[in-house]
Amino acid sequence: MTAAAPADIAAVREFNRRYTRVIGVLREGLHDSRYSLTEARILFELATSETIEVVALRHALDLDAGYLSRILARFEQGGLVRRNRSGSDGRRQEVRLTDRGREVFATLDQRSSDEVGALLDARHPAARARLITAMRTIQQILDQPADPPSCTLRAPRSGDYGWVIQRHAELYANEYGWDETYEELIVRIVADYLASHDERRERAWIAESDGRPVGSVFCVREDDSTARLRLLLVEPTARGLGVGTSLVEECLRFAAAAGYREIVLWTNDVLTAARRVYQRAGFELVEQSPHHSWGHDLVGQTWRRSLTPAD
Repeated sequence: MTAAAPADIAAVREFNRRYTRVIGVLREGLHDSRYSLTEARILFELATSETIEVVALRHALDLDAGYLSRILARFEQGGLVRRNRSGSDGRRQEVRLTDRGREVFATLDQRSSDEVGALLDARHPAARARLITAMRTIQQILDQPADPPSCTLRAPRSGDYGWVIQRHAELYANEYGWDETYEELIVRIVADYLASHDERRERAWIAESDGRPVGSVFCVREDDSTARLRLLLVEPTARGLGVGTSLVEECLRFAAAAGYREIVLWTNDVLTAARRVYQRAGFELVEQSPHHSWGHDLVGQTWRRSLTPAD
C-alpha cells in the first residue's frame, strides 16, 4: 500500500481543524457545560450500559489508565458515579452512573442534539442529505480494515437492473438534489437496453463486494464505430477503492474488442469524482454547454476517447 501524499495529509488535517471548530470541541466546556469532550464521552459510555468494568471502559475509549482514574475520582466526588469491586473478579473495578449522573448526561445529550439540529437546520435539505451521506462514508471507510474486501465485476442478474435504477435515483437525489425526472431518465435508459441490446456489441457490468452490488456501468452502441459509456455508479462506501476505475477499464476493453474505434460519454461538471476517473482513463473533454435538468441549472459535458487494438 502506498504512503499518503502530503497534500492528502494536509487535507485531512484541515478538515479536522474546521470540524472541531464547528462542533465546539475546543471550547473549555462542551455544550456550554463544565465537562470536557473526554468527560462527556465517558458519561455517554456509562449511560449506555448499566454497569461496566473500568478496564473495559478504558479500552473502549483508548484512554490512559491514570487519566481515566482521575476523571472517575472527580465524578465520584461530584456524585455522578459509583465504583465497586466486580462480583465475578475482585481484582477488577466496576463503575455505574448514579441518578445524579444520569441527570447530568441527559442535559448534555439534549444540548448536543440541539446544537447538531441547529447545524443541520441551517442547511438546505439537499445539502443536509449530502452531508449525512459524506459522514457515513467517512465512518465506513475508517472502520474498514487496512486491506478492503476485493471487488469483482460480473454480468447483471435478476434484480440488478432495478438496483441500478434505485441507487442512481437515491444517490443523485441525496447528493445533488436531483428530482424524480432524473429517475425517469434512468428508467428509460435501462428499459431501452433490456428491450433491444445486442450482446455482441453492448454489455453491462455490476461491481460486487462482499456479496452485494457496489457499482455499475453500461456500454451501448452509439453507431457502428462509436460506443457510449453510460450509468457509471459507485456506492459511497466503495469510493476511493478503485471500483470506478475497474468498471471504466472493463468497458473500454469490451468496446475495443467489439470493434468500436472510439467511445463517448456525457456527464455533468458537478460530478467531479467521475470526471477524474474518466480523465485517468484517457477521455478528453470535447464539448460542454449549460442546461436545466432535474430541477437544477447544470453544465453538461461530452468526453471522447479513441480505441485501438492495443486497448
